[in-house]
Amino acid sequence: MTVPISAEEWASARRAAVETMPDVIGEVGLPKVLLPYQARTVSLLESTGTNVLVIEKSRRIGLTWALAAYAVLRAGRERKAGGMDAMYISYSQEMTREFVDACGMWARAFSTAAAEVEEFLFPDNDETGDRSIQAFRIRFASGFEILALSSAPRTLRGKQGVVIIDEAAFVESLPELLKAALAFLMWGGQVIVCSTHDGADNPFNQLIQNVLGGRLPYKHGRIDFDQALQDGLYQRICLVTRKEWSPEAEAKWREDIIAFYGEGADEELFCVPTMGSGAWLSGPLIEARMTAEAPILRLELPADYLHRSELEQLALMDPFMQELEEALGGLDPDLQYGFGFDFARVADLTVGVLLAVEAALKRRETLSFELRNVPGDEQKRIVAMVLEKVKARLIGAAFDATGMGWTVAEDMGRLFGFKETPESAGLVQAIKFTDDWYRIEMPPLKTAFEDGDIAIAADPDHLSDLRVIRLQRGTPRVPAVRTGEKGKRRHGDYAIGLALAHFATRGKWVEYDYRAAGGRDTARQENWLGQPVGGEDYWWRSPLGAGFRGSL
Repeated sequence: MTVPISAEEWASARRAAVETMPDVIGEVGLPKVLLPYQARTVSLLESTGTNVLVIEKSRRIGLTWALAAYAVLRAGRERKAGGMDAMYISYSQEMTREFVDACGMWARAFSTAAAEVEEFLFPDNDETGDRSIQAFRIRFASGFEILALSSAPRTLRGKQGVVIIDEAAFVESLPELLKAALAFLMWGGQVIVCSTHDGADNPFNQLIQNVLGGRLPYKHGRIDFDQALQDGLYQRICLVTRKEWSPEAEAKWREDIIAFYGEGADEELFCVPTMGSGAWLSGPLIEARMTAEAPILRLELPADYLHRSELEQLALMDPFMQELEEALGGLDPDLQYGFGFDFARVADLTVGVLLAVEAALKRRETLSFELRNVPGDEQKRIVAMVLEKVKARLIGAAFDATGMGWTVAEDMGRLFGFKETPESAGLVQAIKFTDDWYRIEMPPLKTAFEDGDIAIAADPDHLSDLRVIRLQRGTPRVPAVRTGEKGKRRHGDYAIGLALAHFATRGKWVEYDYRAAGGRDTARQENWLGQPVGGEDYWWRSPLGAGFRGSL
């Protein structure tokens, strides 16, 4: 199940939430007739700039009821106040009747002058001849009306206003219906698409992925079963059915509903489309993007590295550092860069990926490195060397901050500045991976592959890492499996490093510069890495004083 939580755990969590808000039962009753998630949806639709809103939702949470309220608000206004016709489309007549009934209730509640509710025959022609489609209408004194239509795209011809496509995953031809509906935007209309999922390959889920991937500039919303419960759904049900609410009763009801849907609960309740077991990125697609001429540097240290002398350690590190220095020297100083870093120490690989942002906003890999059995201090030195080289043109650096990866992110943040929020200054962002992060940030990477907006270096291991990404509960991520021969196991490490680098290039950033105050202190001063502060050289040195030098 998507949410493996027991009834006891749910009851405990809800009791704790209610104890912090003792009047919660009253808060979900009158006069606050809209639950928080319903109110947020209406508020988003009322805000400027929401031309198209796509919502993935749980079954039976009352979103249609909230959309009916919005339809009455828009149709009941005069034109100068933003009034317009509202059209409702779904796949079943029962849903249509339910929507019109809800609109009638809201019209009376808002004291809106609704002249009548009538059923009529709407004339419609197609290639087979004359045809009548049953529809429902509510007329308002504003001169606008609410129309409930069939899901045939031709029913939208010659109309203008707000279009609500409910349970869009189940209409007969969503792409054609959207094509007709989106024409309304030319004259200030609005399109609302909401639905429960019906499979990963359904046009509705493809629409969701295109929105999340940044391919379509639409607003996105998501309301699953647990979110609705936390906002008071079951308390509202108890209010309407005159039952006494308690955390235990809600937990039992939640458990019964999940059991009722069985294997379909993920899709019906938790916004997770069912899917096949295929790879998230196909092999041919990945290979088609392996066109970048970029060095791939690999360093594996022996198991007894830390027990060797300082000179032996330097001898083992020196070839890699010289190779890295040479690779960094070949970077184009006029491009902008984003860096991704996936940390590992024992079983898996550490991977760093440097992407350049070219003039046409295409991301091109310019450098990647893989580290196996490399201690933390050495990893920090390598990362600092990369970031120091490109810091003047670096627009972001995203670090895996789960486990020990946090220490690398923390120390790089000290050197190059933390980015705590998307709007804040700084370059280094520490990422703690969550389902939401994967769900929101991975689709843009797939979009880049599909649209040819990314180029990476050709490498069979990197191909394998990208191929291993799977949809898990509707979210693309690397599963808990490892590939490769014994002692050389991989866990999709490059895929995560690349996703972090791509994420870093898409963040909001601020370019800045500074001018030194006063004279320059020529005395050598070093930071914790042994680098000179204010100088033009970096200096890798051991605690005993041995080291090597290179120019930045």
